[in-house]
Amino acid sequence: MARWAEVSDWKRSLDRWQRRHGPAGFVFAVFRKYSEDQVGYVAAAIAYYAFFSIFPLLLVFTTVLGFVLDRHGHLYRSLIDSALGQFPVIGPQLHTHSLSGSAFGVAVGLVLAVWAGMRVFMAAEDAMNRLWGVPFPRRPGFLRARLRALGLLVLLGGGVLAATVLASLATFGASYGTAWKIGSMLLSTLLNIGLFWVGLRLLTAKDVSWHALRGGAIAAGIAYEVLQAVGGFYVGHVLTSASNTYGTFALVIGLLSWIYLSVHTTLLAAEGNVVATRRLWPRSLSTAPDRPPTEADRRALEQQLTGDERRPDEQIDVEFANPRSHPSRHDPS
Repeated sequence: MARWAEVSDWKRSLDRWQRRHGPAGFVFAVFRKYSEDQVGYVAAAIAYYAFFSIFPLLLVFTTVLGFVLDRHGHLYRSLIDSALGQFPVIGPQLHTHSLSGSAFGVAVGLVLAVWAGMRVFMAAEDAMNRLWGVPFPRRPGFLRARLRALGLLVLLGGGVLAATVLASLATFGASYGTAWKIGSMLLSTLLNIGLFWVGLRLLTAKDVSWHALRGGAIAAGIAYEVLQAVGGFYVGHVLTSASNTYGTFALVIGLLSWIYLSVHTTLLAAEGNVVATRRLWPRSLSTAPDRPPTEADRRALEQQLTGDERRPDEQIDVEFANPRSHPSRHDPS
């Protein structure tokens, strides 16, 4: 009992501390709401479809390279020796020059990549609706959701490819000096921030302003650049000295982990936009009845339940233990 009392006192002290300190309370509120929204399950779906779409995209990309760079052997060799050549199945084919251009291969790879890429953005849009508590009647319908996903795939997919090329220039042009490398990284980071800003705007409800999405876009853009650098270090220093069997497994596991971390980082940044815009902090560390919820707790829980409304004529009321002291959002008083 004494140890339990000590833990309770420590938890109360920590709760008071994070409520008094804004940055700590904000970070805790972001992770608390992220857990309540159960966005981690959607993140797993996004990572799965993203991983599934990478290999068809690589097939299309390498086939196109065979046509475009037919007379530019130096540039083609630079790409082969980069992280692209480390991919399983396609990487060894590139090194042995046994992957030839085929219209049928391009068509099949493009269809698979478009299908999986659309699923990525549809799952991402579902995640944003969860985060912002958008009711189901206000979400895009069957056809509109798929058309939006296709547009986002073309727009953001091309932008991500451009950002990746800029990031690779930091390594490809290392011989030109430090200024080249830093400039390439800065341009890549700025492009990432712009892409995340546009992506969050297109995936988020219309009543959310561009300004409300700025902080999350900056955080996601910087985090993505860091993850790109970590991924490049992993390929360049771990996989190059690994055996063929171990290297293949390590690359697949590392790639899937990298995608999963990228998705989680992006969704956490988007969750930070929600918490900041709707003032959903500080939150309470305890859900016990003797510890009343904060105003931010009430607003966050009300928003979460509002997102579960399935029909236009459905209305969900939220009440707490003392309705007189804590009226619900539909209480006329």
